[in-house]
Amino acid sequence: MPDIIIPEFMDAAPVERLRANYSVHWDKELWSKRAELEALMADAVALIIRNRTQVDAGLIGKAPKLRVVGRHGVGLDNIDLEACKARGIAVCPATGANADAVGEYVVAAALLLLPRVAFAGTQRLMQGDWPRQEMGEGIECAGRTLGLIGFGSIGQVTAVKARALGCKTVAFDAFLTESDPAWQDTERADLGGVLARSDILTLHCPLTPQTRGLIGASEIAAMRPGAILINTARGGIVEEAALAAALRTGHLGGAAIDVFNTEPITADTASLFSGLPNVILTPHIAGITVESNRRISEVTVNNVLAALRVSGP
Repeated sequence: MPDIIIPEFMDAAPVERLRANYSVHWDKELWSKRAELEALMADAVALIIRNRTQVDAGLIGKAPKLRVVGRHGVGLDNIDLEACKARGIAVCPATGANADAVGEYVVAAALLLLPRVAFAGTQRLMQGDWPRQEMGEGIECAGRTLGLIGFGSIGQVTAVKARALGCKTVAFDAFLTESDPAWQDTERADLGGVLARSDILTLHCPLTPQTRGLIGASEIAAMRPGAILINTARGGIVEEAALAAALRTGHLGGAAIDVFNTEPITADTASLFSGLPNVILTPHIAGITVESNRRISEVTVNNVLAALRVSGP
């Protein structure tokens, strides 16, 4: 039986480093074959996952030798952290490794949405339309306020990129202390202050019981008319129906949504956003680029190897 199980995709080169000292079972679709995954966990000392593998108490119970879960990314909502803690299993996210990719996604989405969907005019022009006045009423990024909910490594990198375009940055983070040097160039505010002041609101907090449904109808109503919402964190943080309604009424000027309550999205979710010209939907890829996948894979393998060294032979 293998020592290390990898049930999702990752960069190939770091896997070879694992194979230098351990037997590795790598199947990019194994996450969807639960019975097979459980059977393979019998002798596993390490498990490397992305967001699709559910590391729940049942799976952990099938892995008596498990010492570390390497998270290829940063979200931990698919891992039973209490069950891991009870067993002394280390959980190692690849903190910061995809920050540049997510930051670039946020900035690119803002630059597309602030011109009031001028990018969507291609087909209209090819059909003979010339909506110059309608599409010439956008606004510039420079001078706008980018608000961040969650100001960890990804939020901080995103803020740097936004300031390079002339944005002011304001953030809310429930865990970052007031004395943290990250606040040097970004104003610290409470949640209500960020909502009220943001021209562009971007989410970078984890999905927890406290953040589930954090951005609902009342929070969206508290945002500036015409503001843009960008969610690259987790779908459960935003109430999708409330968001779609605000886009349809025009209260929000646009949204870029990379994460959803259910992934892949359901027909019901698709219908919420159907026909909206001011929304960008992407399939949970904000943090995935060729470069970030390489970095995340390297960091994850380093984390796993370090945890195995610490925990013994």
